[in-house]
Amino acid sequence: MPSEQELQISPIVQESLVHNSRTLYNLQSLTASLFGVSAGILGLESYSGFVFYVALSLVTAVLFYALRVAPTSLASGKPPLDTSRYFRGAYDFWAGGLMNGFAGFVLTWTLFYGLVTA
Repeated sequence: MPSEQELQISPIVQESLVHNSRTLYNLQSLTASLFGVSAGILGLESYSGFVFYVALSLVTAVLFYALRVAPTSLASGKPPLDTSRYFRGAYDFWAGGLMNGFAGFVLTWTLFYGLVTA
């Protein structure tokens, strides 16, 4: 939790948190659909498809963190794993994408699996 002095120097702006969350949501939705296309073309079935989705979603979160959040937090002197200044919470950042894009993943997975096996 930031101190009052830190908040005065570098305030947390709610509009920025909303913008960051929306950007992350859009990235997660787009990549979930792309992962569904990949899983369908590869012909993955059952648990292997879901493991594929979970693994690639976590890789996407790590890449987003490494390219966007970590350099900014390191430059400001914050701990590298502190996402609370940029997003609503750690859960929303790391695992929120699993549920956000799940429907799009299943939709495109079944569509492209059906197209490839037909």
